[in-house]
Amino acid sequence: MYNIGYDIGSSSIKAALVEVKTGKQIAVTHEPEGEMGMISPKASWAEQDPEVWWELVCLATKKLLKQTGIDSAKINGIGIAYQMHGLVVVDRNGAPLRNAIIWCDSRAVDIGNEAFKALGAKKCMEHLLNSPANFTASKLKWVHDNEPDIYENIHKYMLPGDYIAYKFSGDITTTINGLSEGTLWDYKNNEPANWLLSFYNLNPDMTPDLVDNFSVQAKLNQQGAEASGLKSGTPITYRAGDQPNNALSLNVMKPGEVAATGGTSGVVYALTDSMQTKELERINHFAHVNHTAAAPVIGKLLCINGAGIQYRWMKNNTGAESYNHMNQLADAAPIGANGLCVMPFGNGAERMLGNKNIEARMLNINLNKHSQGSIYRATLEGIAFSFIYGMKFIKSDNTPLHVIRAGNDNLFRSEVFSNTIASLIGQEIEIYNTTGAIGAARAASVRHDDLVAFGERISNNDYVSSYTPQKNADAYVEAYENWEKELNTIINK
Repeated sequence: MYNIGYDIGSSSIKAALVEVKTGKQIAVTHEPEGEMGMISPKASWAEQDPEVWWELVCLATKKLLKQTGIDSAKINGIGIAYQMHGLVVVDRNGAPLRNAIIWCDSRAVDIGNEAFKALGAKKCMEHLLNSPANFTASKLKWVHDNEPDIYENIHKYMLPGDYIAYKFSGDITTTINGLSEGTLWDYKNNEPANWLLSFYNLNPDMTPDLVDNFSVQAKLNQQGAEASGLKSGTPITYRAGDQPNNALSLNVMKPGEVAATGGTSGVVYALTDSMQTKELERINHFAHVNHTAAAPVIGKLLCINGAGIQYRWMKNNTGAESYNHMNQLADAAPIGANGLCVMPFGNGAERMLGNKNIEARMLNINLNKHSQGSIYRATLEGIAFSFIYGMKFIKSDNTPLHVIRAGNDNLFRSEVFSNTIASLIGQEIEIYNTTGAIGAARAASVRHDDLVAFGERISNNDYVSSYTPQKNADAYVEAYENWEKELNTIINK
């Protein structure tokens, strides 16, 4: 028997088949072959047609079944991961009333900021663990204020993964962690935050019914089965946003465990059992996939906009032949790159810097001693230092960091980058070869009492290697302190 998992991203739809008994990866694919389009009617807006997501899910499913020759009757369960914070609104027939407003759309920033001021930090902390910010609730408020004809016809709002589950089954449901990523979950009262919807003058009846993350959430109806190629009655048994799902894919399930991502942007997702925070604006807080009121597990998410995009810019603009060659040159340069400092913040305002946009900078370059390798090393160190800088806020906010796990991709393939973080944080970094779609497929077999076996399958199938802290980290500490001193000078100008 097999499970199928999906990762509904903004660039593509990924799908994976895994064997239920062992968790072994059988096949992975994605649609489209290129990159999914994004609709931007105005600057800073980002939309996608949710029907396109569904079409690509069906294409990817049929491709996997054809490639593997696996009978759809042998698919035991379906897991769904998806881009967080999006908004899909449908009428009473389940038809989308407009394009989905996706995670990187910033039209509702002012709405969320004004709500935060009006509600106050104390109430937002105690009930939401976040500022309303630019999340799903604020996006729904934007529709109410700017598209009243559409708002009047809304039957339900959904997160992107909720919509895919609906297309499979005809059932409109959501999860606690889904509502939490939209600032729509009240942790203190352990219920949907209907008071926030009322504050926004929105109808609380638009909130879908709740299902558990690990449960038979729905079953494929005939229409969903015919469109996808799967068998009617196949259960959907798991659903989560991409960052909680990425953590689950890396077996990050307990307080003190951290999932890190070093892509275009950098993400640190650290788990805690504390329901208190003083960081409502620099860090976001979401109910993790195994969170319950009795045993809270909260994911503290730090996003660093300027990360891998800085290293990619270096590759594209310095004539480098490959990332591997860049990494080799960087490794040959000394720790601290002979005083050269790179600030990688060239991808917009950074929340951890107080929403300042200080842009990317290269400081202290010496034409007599700095080489191409020095520049590459300083770039990798600068990105790593930005991770360390952000982790300080997490650690000081009731969250010890005991183990860091990351995927075997992007920046974490660089020994300079990974050793710098491991040595400065004083913790081993474990590297795993997995994806969100594979994690979602495996999670389709999970129940709350099966997390130990789930973790063992990940270790058995995906563990690659570890980066351990250097015994003498003095050179790393000195380099970081020099970098942080330069950063503070820029911030305080």
